[in-house]
Amino acid sequence: MTLRLDSLTSNSGARRRKLRKGRGIAAGQGASCGFGMRGQKSRSGRPTRPGFEGGQMPLYRRVPKLKHFPIVNSKSFTLVNVSALNELKEGSTVNLDLLVKQGIVTNPKHPLKVLGNGKINVKLKVQASAFTSSARTKIEEAGGSCEILD
Repeated sequence: MTLRLDSLTSNSGARRRKLRKGRGIAAGQGASCGFGMRGQKSRSGRPTRPGFEGGQMPLYRRVPKLKHFPIVNSKSFTLVNVSALNELKEGSTVNLDLLVKQGIVTNPKHPLKVLGNGKINVKLKVQASAFTSSARTKIEEAGGSCEILD
């Protein structure tokens, strides 16, 4: 005999008959049908949605807030501190190309972001994709200007 899909059968006793609940007390699962007397799980319809934890923040919503989960669509920047801009000539326009030529930035893979660590004494026109608030105030206090690029 060859094995085909239409000739497959389960072993005898493997598939038990479905229990008919709520068909009288003598039927074994009459009245409350094994759900107990009262409570959320005894009511008709599905008692709670999948993943519900009684009002506690469920696992599928807790997990992304924990450590070591990567930020989806995170923005990457080439970072430069304000203190590194002191070496540049006064009145010059600072952008990513100039920083690469001067050797301040070695790996210009991402757009430029200026951070506010350190002090600046030189008046510069800085063009970058992003500035921290402290970097912006330090550049403008030195007499320079900040221009955001797209």
